[in-house]
Amino acid sequence: MKSVFIKNVEVKNGLILAPMAGFTDLAFRFACSKFGAGLTVTEMVSAKALSYNNKKTEDLLLSLDGESPKAVQIFGHEPEVMAEACRNPLLQKFDIIDINMGCPAPKIISNGDGSSLLKDFDLARRIIEACVAATEKPVTVKFRIGFYDDDIVAEEFAKMCEKAGAAAITVHGRTTKQGYSGKVNYDVIRKVKESVSIPVFANGDCRSRKDYENIMAETKADGVMIGRAAVGRPEIFEEIVSGNVAKVNKFEQIKWHYETMLKFYPERYVVLYMRSHLAGYLKGDYKNSKALVEILKIDKYDEILEYLCKIFG
Repeated sequence: MKSVFIKNVEVKNGLILAPMAGFTDLAFRFACSKFGAGLTVTEMVSAKALSYNNKKTEDLLLSLDGESPKAVQIFGHEPEVMAEACRNPLLQKFDIIDINMGCPAPKIISNGDGSSLLKDFDLARRIIEACVAATEKPVTVKFRIGFYDDDIVAEEFAKMCEKAGAAAITVHGRTTKQGYSGKVNYDVIRKVKESVSIPVFANGDCRSRKDYENIMAETKADGVMIGRAAVGRPEIFEEIVSGNVAKVNKFEQIKWHYETMLKFYPERYVVLYMRSHLAGYLKGDYKNSKALVEILKIDKYDEILEYLCKIFG
């Protein structure tokens, strides 16, 4: 696999961990980085909340030494607020600043953020230009192929991003209206790649080495961003790089994730937060609906650990 340069930042293999709300915490990002992800991205951070010095927002920016390179993703629709976020001292430890223009969540698009910006090229351009002017770090953009199923704007939007100063783009091959369902349109991503000279990363439904190879062949992209397939399986990056099944002690991996989070957050928060991750870790060979239901009822880490010992024998 070839490395990809996003301005002056090297992504050693073109594999990027996607920003995922409620999942891409500091421990999970670190694990993915150690398993071979060429770049990790925080879950999206509100530029406006940053300007208010919001504690919960600042917690999203915590990271571990060794997670490198790493990007922070911000969202918002006010150019001056987005620019201010780029200058925020809390973002200086990150190598890249990514702008979210692809989130399809109703509460995000109803505020004019995320993928609603696909409907306003001029505002999207001004946001990118403001961010590029506010920082020397590479500014990248993640977006979908269109807002409506019958209005695919990816090529035009990509050209606008490049002209506005974006150092790279990631294209999720679905529309906003599709959400996370339906077929990913890799043909549109290929057309985007052909239309710009900056690096293009393909996003959507990469779950294995075979998927990776097919996506790269179909899109001619510079790399692939992986999201949901990494939940509970950060070793997917190693498997894609090597082509072999990674040997992982799942129990130790889960234990490390919990205990790392407990160094930074209260036990009650960690126990509740980790439930989604736990569902991911216990899928596949360890899938047991009854066991999962029971363990998700437990609200003490020591008791969770004891139950996990039973599951993994």
